[in-house]
Amino acid sequence: MAHDHDHPHDEHEHSHDHPHSDAPWKHNGVRVIPGNQLDGNVPSTPGMDRKAAINFARVGAQKLWAGTVTIHANAKTGAHHHGHLESVIYVVKGRARMRWGDQLEFTAEAGPGDFIYVPPYVPHQEINASPTEVLECVLCRSDGQAVAVNLDIEPVEKPETVLWVDPTHPTGGV
Repeated sequence: MAHDHDHPHDEHEHSHDHPHSDAPWKHNGVRVIPGNQLDGNVPSTPGMDRKAAINFARVGAQKLWAGTVTIHANAKTGAHHHGHLESVIYVVKGRARMRWGDQLEFTAEAGPGDFIYVPPYVPHQEINASPTEVLECVLCRSDGQAVAVNLDIEPVEKPETVLWVDPTHPTGGV
């Protein structure tokens, strides 16, 4: 049985000072960027609305860019790659179809809650697979600079479907 003297709970034990007023992290620590205050002044594509949340100009981010992209129904990008950048796309709403490869010969789809990873230099195309619903995504890139290299690719007629293979879907799943 524990006694009070075994575990003292004296509130006055905590006596060392914390310089709260001039703490270096106060204005240079964690930042919250409200969803209604994203910056729409970023390079855009017809049928796609991009907004920046995290970048150097807004928060001083050195190695990341993050924001949202809304792709209108039936809209798609041209074939492109992002140079040395890695990209992660998180689907919030709608249905994303990705095509990739030297002739965009591979395809996979993703829905709400799914993550898509695009490695450096991979030729790809983002497509809203729905004819009626907007596609809403969160996009993160491994560098603050916007790198997009447009490619003149003659796409194959019927892309090969690639099922997601991961520990949860070892034989592939859509």
